[in-house]
Amino acid sequence: MKVTVVGAGAVGATCADNIARKELCTELVLLDIKEGIAEGKAQDMMQTATLLGFDTKITGSTNDYTKTAGSDVVVITSGLPRKPGMTREELIGVNAGIVKGVCENILKHSPNAIIIVISNPMDTMTYLALKSTGLPKNRIIGMGGTLDSSRFKYQLSQHLGCSPSDLNSVVVGGHGDTTMIPLISKATWNSAPVTNFLSAEQQEKIVKDTMVGGATLTALIGTSAWYAPGAAGAALVEAIVRDEKKLFTCCVALDGEYGQKTFALVYRLQLAKMAGKNY
Repeated sequence: MKVTVVGAGAVGATCADNIARKELCTELVLLDIKEGIAEGKAQDMMQTATLLGFDTKITGSTNDYTKTAGSDVVVITSGLPRKPGMTREELIGVNAGIVKGVCENILKHSPNAIIIVISNPMDTMTYLALKSTGLPKNRIIGMGGTLDSSRFKYQLSQHLGCSPSDLNSVVVGGHGDTTMIPLISKATWNSAPVTNFLSAEQQEKIVKDTMVGGATLTALIGTSAWYAPGAAGAALVEAIVRDEKKLFTCCVALDGEYGQKTFALVYRLQLAKMAGKNY
């Protein structure tokens, strides 16, 4: 099994580190456009192998897509991160070109790869990857809901005083501060509805704090978060390569499922406007 992570920044490196620690593949490639970054981080991770007890071979490469050949799963994290005060949508103009180019280069060498998109704005970049590659919809997956649901569980656990692992809760909708929908009415704590234990004010605050979870972290640390996004990407890789039959909320195209067709029109309009292309 071979996995490639494109983008060796904080999110990509964290994702790769999680994949290696869990030994989800025999070969892991970390690729970045900046000279030496991927090679350096790959070496650094490999030097933890004997300490952490994993045998995954990690290779770094500066923009050499031939090294990614034969990848079964590819995680795309490349692109500019958010800065304080920025929306995810403001990154469309730059990141659209990056993600499209990555997809084209990946598929030249790994035509059967499943692609997981983390790059922001995630929903729009997932749509771009789908339309520009022409791949079947089950091979283009946006990570956003997986991360948002994890953030939702964190917020719930802080108010309930419980372990996030004891919670069953999901976020649907878009990966954006105003488009995600934390389903608090459906959330449970070991099968008991969380609404049994929370006031209306607490529920409202949990939902609000979940929706702005990414922006909150960006304001605190000065850039996009990386530990949880990287772990969320690795969790999807694990579910795929181990065929775990797990249920994650993700960004995917619909063709009549749930009475919906493809992504919301707003993403297509944003993409066409900001990237200057007719998708």
